[in-house]
Amino acid sequence: MTDRTAEPQSTEGAYVESGAEFTRDTHYIPTRITADGRDGYPVEPGRYRLVAARACPWANRAIIVRRLLGLEDVLSMGLCGPTHDKRSWTFDLDPGGLDPVLKIPRLQDAYFARFPDYSRGITVPAIVDVPTGQVVTNDYPRITLDLSSEWTRYHRDGAPDLYPEPLRDEIDEVADLVFRDVNNGVYRCGFAGSQEAYESAYDRLFARLDWLEERLADRRYLVGDIITEADVRLFTTLARFDAVYHGHFKCNRNKLDEMPTLWSYARDLFQTPGFGDTIDFTQIKQHYYIVHTDINPTQIVPKGPDLSGWLTPHGREGLGGRPFGDGTPPPPPRPGEEVPAGHGA
Repeated sequence: MTDRTAEPQSTEGAYVESGAEFTRDTHYIPTRITADGRDGYPVEPGRYRLVAARACPWANRAIIVRRLLGLEDVLSMGLCGPTHDKRSWTFDLDPGGLDPVLKIPRLQDAYFARFPDYSRGITVPAIVDVPTGQVVTNDYPRITLDLSSEWTRYHRDGAPDLYPEPLRDEIDEVADLVFRDVNNGVYRCGFAGSQEAYESAYDRLFARLDWLEERLADRRYLVGDIITEADVRLFTTLARFDAVYHGHFKCNRNKLDEMPTLWSYARDLFQTPGFGDTIDFTQIKQHYYIVHTDINPTQIVPKGPDLSGWLTPHGREGLGGRPFGDGTPPPPPRPGEEVPAGHGA
């Protein structure tokens, strides 16, 4: 996700406001795609295109959920490159720099097609209505929940229930704490405009990570004994922690691989089909270190860290749990949707 306050569309140093605490703009396009089409956009196979970027943790959630639920045949996906300019994410990975379905060079074209005067950030993930070329929604927390609850008719056989009714209150509660202190907390550290704002965010981040370390010590997953939406939301931040947030965002009390429980939990998910095979460490590092020029003016991308640890045994099977509940793992990524060789662990 990129929004006007969190990830401004600029490569020329507009991420940190001197003297200010980082505040995320959380106002997104609220339109929903639902089974009954109450907002004018009914769930229909082939009608919509998910636009994402592997570099972005918020978009990475949608990539994971789409794959776990087996929605590839009904919801196509376009991928933007890891860097962007002040105007928009671009389709620079595609031949000719055009998305092959939407036929546009910049995601902003889909936003402006629906809202000509759109003044907020051009964000990923976004779902675009292919027939009109217009953005439908960029409400990233709602997108994944709706994929789980509104697109059920088109889930693959064996798709897991990532948002089960009996666990929803607890999932929402845990996900909110994780968002405020961890998902967004790393940005509050990295984009802090004062020492005081940075230290406050730093303390909240590591207090919550310590809480998670304790919570996960005797349970395999965050809520219940299955993978849920809460795990997806935490995972995409943990996957980026040592590669980016520890150094680039100064979240450096310790690395993830120095927190035994969280590190084994993250490896457990990484080695679960649908999680680690969506992670492109090369694009992740390129995005943060090249785009945030006021934090890293040289735009030098670090060679490290060593990624081989992600594939080492995690030992969490002994805690029990059923990763996919009564369902089954997803098949391997579709041709053309694989992380490029050499970009993963």
